[in-house]
Amino acid sequence: MTWISASITSNLSFNATTTAEEVATALASSIAGKTVLVTGVSPGGLGAYFVKVIAAHHPKLLILAGRSGSKLAETLRKIEAAHPGVAVRTLELDLSSQAQVRKAAAEVLSWPEPIDVLVNSAAVMATPYQEAPDGLEMQFGTNHIGHFLFTNLIMPKLLQSTAGPRVVNVSSAGHRFSDIRWDDIGFQGGKTYDKWRAYGQAKTANILFTVGLAQRLGPKGLKAFSLHPGGIITNLGRYMTDRDNELAAIKAIDKEMGNKQGHDGYQQTMKTLTQGTSTYVVAAFDPKLDEHNGVYLQDCQLAGGDDIKPYAVDKDSAARLWKLSEELVGQSFDY
Repeated sequence: MTWISASITSNLSFNATTTAEEVATALASSIAGKTVLVTGVSPGGLGAYFVKVIAAHHPKLLILAGRSGSKLAETLRKIEAAHPGVAVRTLELDLSSQAQVRKAAAEVLSWPEPIDVLVNSAAVMATPYQEAPDGLEMQFGTNHIGHFLFTNLIMPKLLQSTAGPRVVNVSSAGHRFSDIRWDDIGFQGGKTYDKWRAYGQAKTANILFTVGLAQRLGPKGLKAFSLHPGGIITNLGRYMTDRDNELAAIKAIDKEMGNKQGHDGYQQTMKTLTQGTSTYVVAAFDPKLDEHNGVYLQDCQLAGGDDIKPYAVDKDSAARLWKLSEELVGQSFDY
């Protein structure tokens, strides 16, 4: 088994309590002049907060991508009100539908600008069992396959960047709930469905996709990073209708898997929206990351120890997932 080390000595300048505003101010010169496309920018979420923060530092163009036109418009209005000089464009993108992903990617490819930074932030979490339009389990289909297809389809725009293109895949510490279920990614059509293991599988896929991007496109100048933003209360948790039972279910999985979060007395440290978004800004713009292509970040630092499961950064698994993903979208992406 070969895997990207998660115990590299980090020389990054920020930590778990650094705010997104502080990071963006420190990295202002790396933000200025960049075209940045962000998926998942609903008001009140991490993606929306990220674009609001970086808008203060003179990006060339912000592209807001999401499935709800009204929510895109709301985020757009807030940015334009706070930073009227910043160019902003919207893109309707439903990641659960491969047909809609292809339509959105074709629109991006028709635009004149290269893309310097792509932040794949959109996600669903712990949904009741449902299938995406293409028949995939919804969390895997939306969180991984949708982003896999969109990223690869717009890759020509990323590779046109003269600023050193970056892809940021927002994952989660929840990747610890499950490796890729290679023989049954769909939970037998829902018969054996566990929403938290399904979420874990999708978040593991986000990290492995990052490893695959670094392997395949690093030689072409692309940098790719994944991250865990932290425990933050946002609308991502809208399906947690019975919080106590949900937390008990998570605890049971952690105990079963021997995770530190399953130990009696373990208390998760929650973050504010700005503290959670700070790792986004590091992943998207910190030049100190250039020498660490493909790594997973947490608390504005390279994650290490038991914060990253070895199966999530295994290079052989990354290659296997890439091939599986190509089969599921019916298209090969060779670089």
